[in-house]
Amino acid sequence: MITNQEIESLIKDALVCNEVSVNGDGSHFEARVVSSDFEGKRPVQRQQAVYATLNQHIASGAIHALTIKAFTPQEWEKAKKLQIGSL
Repeated sequence: MITNQEIESLIKDALVCNEVSVNGDGSHFEARVVSSDFEGKRPVQRQQAVYATLNQHIASGAIHALTIKAFTPQEWEKAKKLQIGSL
């Protein structure tokens, strides 16, 4: 079984992140990732970048479902003001 903290660490190790937050219950997880690396990338490209950091655990079944909310720092500041994307 993989923990929220392990997923956070995997994402932080692979991407330049301003902020990462993961919530989950054993095999279903939700991740919020704020990264300047997402500048100029479409939402699907952002998700692919996050999935790539976790592929081994998805393939093994340790992560069954993962919802990703990926923001640039500017998008996240706006979202916080509107209370969008909270975990």
